Amino acid sequence: MFDPQHFITDRLHAIDASGIRRVFDLAASLSDPINLAIGQPDFDVPDVIKAAAIDAIEKGFNGYTVTQGSEQLRHRVTELICNELPNWRHVSDSSAADGGFETLITCGVSGALVLALLTCVGPGDEVLVPDPGFVMYSHLVRLVGATPVYVDTYPDFQLTGQRIEPHITGRTKMLLYSSPSNPTGVVTTDEASRRIVELADEHNFIVLADEIYKDFFYPKTDQPLTSVGPQAYPGIATPGAYSDRLILMRGFSKTYAMTGWRLGFAVGPAPIIEQMTKLQQYSFVCAPSMAQAAGVTALDEDMSGHIEVFCRRRDRVVNRLSGHFELITPGGAFYAFPKVPEKLGLSGTQFVEKAINRNLLAIPGEVFSNQDSHFRISFACDDDMLDRGLDILVDLAS
Repeated sequence: MFDPQHFITDRLHAIDASGIRRVFDLAASLSDPINLAIGQPDFDVPDVIKAAAIDAIEKGFNGYTVTQGSEQLRHRVTELICNELPNWRHVSDSSAADGGFETLITCGVSGALVLALLTCVGPGDEVLVPDPGFVMYSHLVRLVGATPVYVDTYPDFQLTGQRIEPHITGRTKMLLYSSPSNPTGVVTTDEASRRIVELADEHNFIVLADEIYKDFFYPKTDQPLTSVGPQAYPGIATPGAYSDRLILMRGFSKTYAMTGWRLGFAVGPAPIIEQMTKLQQYSFVCAPSMAQAAGVTALDEDMSGHIEVFCRRRDRVVNRLSGHFELITPGGAFYAFPKVPEKLGLSGTQFVEKAINRNLLAIPGEVFSNQDSHFRISFACDDDMLDRGLDILVDLAS
């Protein structure tokens, strides 16, 4: 008898469907939900970027590019990294030490994650994963046959050397790092970033730095947002400021609202990026060609106005929920990760179920963590929806 289950591998059975996807499926069944669950910007792709993609399509730029990405976009990304991180040298630079870095255009940061993990880790290896952390991290680690080792960052969600070091073993091959963080919005300090790369050098593991939210960086509440320009907030901590012996991944999805365009990039030591490129050749082939053409234009677009809107929303969330929830102020991204009040006697999942009964969508903390004491909300929505959602949350906390 034909049994489809017989053909599904153990590695697929070892990972669960995303809890976020379940909430999205539920959202489709609700009538006009208050959606504080979605993790994509609520503004549209700027017209000039859309025009660049349309122009590329109309001019016939619709076929494959070379696997590593179009020469023009790779050049712009390489230039960006060299300007932002003076300690990095491209492989073409004759003065580059240790061979320098190379650039690969990927199908979003998710694509870069898959390529990097398949290239660098495998069965028997251990990968350090922050808890809480992006839902994809631990599942992808298992998918490639490695073992996720969780670094507990509660209650302040800072990934520090002190918290990392006890988990390092002879099998540690990689650390997954994200700042600003999804789901907490926490930004890693400069001191922690420096210590992370020191530990990587001392124990010979590589840091995989997911910086998809790099441009969403906010000052402390009630302080002015001053920086402007296409690369709006260069002051954000990055381990790349202290070492070039790591893989940096960034993308266009969040900053430019190009979530469906699937465009990102990875930069890192040339031998690693070359192997990731080979793997992309036999998997994704290349990032979408018209998206790559538009990406060149996107890098010149000033998005600071949108970032300022998100900063004001962050302040609204903190001011409204403080006093009702234990909440670490998000320093970036567009998420907050409140703790369910202990007086309620509810887990994060149970609290979210009560919110859903009020037509409010949020994500239980267990989706991102081994603990279920918190929940994630997104403030990537219009102000009216955000205010209605915050009112319900305050009411539920009471």
